[in-house]
Amino acid sequence: MREIVFDTETTGLDPAVERVIEIGGVELWNHIPTGREFHVFIRPEGRKVDPAAFDVHGISDEFLADKPVFSEVLEAFRDFFAEGRLIAHNASFDIRFLNAELARLGQPPIGPERVVDTLAMARRKFPMAPATLDALCSRFSIDTSRRDKHGALLDSQLLADVYIELIGGRQATLGLTFGAGNAAGGEVSGPAIHAVVPRPVPLAPRLSEAEAAAHLAFVESLGDEAIWWRYLDRPARIEAG
Repeated sequence: MREIVFDTETTGLDPAVERVIEIGGVELWNHIPTGREFHVFIRPEGRKVDPAAFDVHGISDEFLADKPVFSEVLEAFRDFFAEGRLIAHNASFDIRFLNAELARLGQPPIGPERVVDTLAMARRKFPMAPATLDALCSRFSIDTSRRDKHGALLDSQLLADVYIELIGGRQATLGLTFGAGNAAGGEVSGPAIHAVVPRPVPLAPRLSEAEAAAHLAFVESLGDEAIWWRYLDRPARIEAG
């Protein structure tokens, strides 16, 4: 199952007039990060960054002056976000802004059936406890030392770790690995299963000869249809006995 953990930064709080200025996303496959990420800064056509928003993310109008507009990143955005479930913290905020940008270009909206809100998940799992991204990182001992302001890609990376903890924590990957491709639209090599390397010297049996003989006698008493004969070399053992 493909999932995209994502975040946005904006010029302000009202999607009807404010604009998206940064999008970050992290791809998961069966809840495991693939290494494939999406990140872009966007010039907000005809809109300035609100001072209160700047205090949150530190992205200035001067920094955005030479960045592409949303229509210029639309194809890459659609390629990365086209399939899979979308995971965001306070997801309604991000989805409303993205759908407003898509509507300006006559594009179909992102449907609510694709979206999972980790804020709602956290409030259900930890009622009455703080549920900000920082609070959840602290709860799950996720390192936030790189984070001095909000940033779409870094927050997506942190949220991916939080999301995995919210759904039950990291499990053993059974040898599954993924190729990395950091560029937006980059290819992923897919899962690879590592071959099991046999021991150079087999482990010594832990059963004594008497215990092995007693077990064989017990299986013999069960008759020819006993399921144990699927795992025992019956003829060799009978001859040996």
